[in-house]
Amino acid sequence: MDKQIIKTIIGEKQQEIVGLELLRRNNQFEENTSYVLLGIRRAGKSYTLYQDIQRHIVSGKSRIEDVLYVNFEDERIAFIKSEELGDILTAYQEMYDQKPPLVYLDEIQNVTGWEKFARRLTESKYRVMITGSNAKMLSKEIASTLGGSYIARDIHPFSFGEYLQFHGLLLDKNWAYQPDTRLKVVRYFNNYFHYGGFSESFEKQNKREWLTSLYQKILMGDIVERNKVRHPRVLRLLARKLAESVMQPTTLKRLEHIIKSSGDNISQPILKDYLEYMEDAYLIFSIPNLVSPLTEQQTIKKRYFADNGILNNFLFHGETKLLENIVAVHLNRTYHNTKEELRLFYYLKGVEVDFCVPESNLAIQVTYKIDDVDTYDREVGGLFKFLKSFKEYHGIIVTWDTEKSIQEDGITIEVVPVWKWLLE
Repeated sequence: MDKQIIKTIIGEKQQEIVGLELLRRNNQFEENTSYVLLGIRRAGKSYTLYQDIQRHIVSGKSRIEDVLYVNFEDERIAFIKSEELGDILTAYQEMYDQKPPLVYLDEIQNVTGWEKFARRLTESKYRVMITGSNAKMLSKEIASTLGGSYIARDIHPFSFGEYLQFHGLLLDKNWAYQPDTRLKVVRYFNNYFHYGGFSESFEKQNKREWLTSLYQKILMGDIVERNKVRHPRVLRLLARKLAESVMQPTTLKRLEHIIKSSGDNISQPILKDYLEYMEDAYLIFSIPNLVSPLTEQQTIKKRYFADNGILNNFLFHGETKLLENIVAVHLNRTYHNTKEELRLFYYLKGVEVDFCVPESNLAIQVTYKIDDVDTYDREVGGLFKFLKSFKEYHGIIVTWDTEKSIQEDGITIEVVPVWKWLLE
């Protein structure tokens, strides 16, 4: 690896980052702790690194010369090998003869064997922040190599609150009682609801075109190429069918039948792999039934997309699906499920409740409107039945624009507009 190229990359990024104007996101990091930041492509992981760099500079504890930042998606180092990663440190030391730098390694999963270099850095007392777009970065093998020297942190697309801040709308605690402010929130929400929280799309004229391009990069780059998928057509079909059934529990058997009915052949093991690839790339996430046996929790799940902007690409007049998906995204941000720990569920046994959070004793129903009889009986009645059986829970119904309280047999359910609930 040519160290002159590395020096040029280091210098370019220092000059670029120091001049960036950034919106402060809601991420806090310890000074002497190293992190692995994970999330879907373009969620803001690089943005988060830039913020951390600027925070150190503004505090006066560091100068831009103290920063070693390398993005491994830079085509000039596209073929760097793990044994050459040490050349990056050497190149920096030849540029600056000073204390150990703050090290930022962006999208380092592109380098096979990167974890040994990452561990060596922390063992040498460097403070390191790493990003990646694939959950396999924290597989058991890699986690073992890292030796517990890094803390994992998920980075999501912008929340609705961050979206409003990006557009200069700062809310005080009484904003909901201010008609003009409330109207602005609703107007901004309509755009966020349909096009999501990828900050690069916010000022694009053709947001759908940009989101379509992003989806193709995730599908082909982060899933097909990385996992050597042999049937990308089947993967595309699977993604579309998941979007169409985003509100419904789906079994592997049902998905297999859908794929086969289209003329493509796929086995359940390969189908299971494809779903895992999509989750590993943070394109989708899944939640199990609270009352299912453990084996069913692994096979029967509700699956949602990581951002409404991507889901909306698949839908035509899909407001009800987008509404439930945006609630799922917000809950996933707060109560993320892992293979080791399940925190977010749905409930289906006699009645259906869209989301359950046992640690917060929270049951949430999502419905666009509740003013017709059938919807009221199904959504409100179902939630009341659940709450009568699980007395420790409290219930919320998230709607498009209805706000009120409903009481029955000493139980109160709060009905909240989605744009207000997302800001609470």
